[in-house]
Parts: sequence; structure tokens; C-alpha cells
Amino acid sequence: MAYQKLGRDSSARKALFRDLATDLIINERIETTEAKAKELRPIVEKMVTLGKRGDLHARRQAAAFIRLETADEESGKDAVQKLFDEIAPRYEDRQGGYTRILKVGPRRGDAAEMSIIEFV
Repeated sequence: MAYQKLGRDSSARKALFRDLATDLIINERIETTEAKAKELRPIVEKMVTLGKRGDLHARRQAAAFIRLETADEESGKDAVQKLFDEIAPRYEDRQGGYTRILKVGPRRGDAAEMSIIEFV
């Protein structure tokens, strides 16, 4: 499966997507570059699928990926809890396509294409 490297090594890329996925779950909508949004989408869709399963193993798998040690100590635990208690039940009868990407336009500083990724 092909993916974009986004100018980072593998550990930096993994950390980036952990942070973006955690922020998306907490805020339900984030603005980022189009390339990052397109790469983030399948990751978040898998997290929602884990949330729909809802068993202990799925909760531990999600907790292993979502960043728990944030500046706000409770927000990581809140992200897992929110994923399983609020977000996943919304999509109980949906077979995928939990997120949408809306193009915003170029960023002022470097003209990078910006997008909003949000839950449907």
C-alpha cells in the first residue's frame, strides 16, 4: 500500500498521525494540510471501527495508538472514552465513511493546500 512520507522519518510520521488522530477524536474537526488529511483518514476510520467493536481488546488497541501522555493528562483517556462512548455509537449502522475532507484553500504562508477533516 502506497503512502506519503510527508518529509519525515517513520517515527516522526507515526507521532504526527497519533497526535492528529487524538486531536480529531477530541475536537471532532481539525484543519490541516490536504496531504495529512488524506493520510489521516484511514487511520481514524480504523479507530472508529475499533470503537464499534467495543470489546476490551479493541479498547486496548485504540489506547495503544491514541496519545495518552498529553499536556492535559486527562485528555488522552478522555479521547479513548469519547471514541467508544460517543463517536462509535453514532455510526452503528454505517459500513464506513465516517470522515469527510473539505478543501479550504491555500495557506497564507507557503500556499500549502489546507483542508478540514471532520466526522460525518
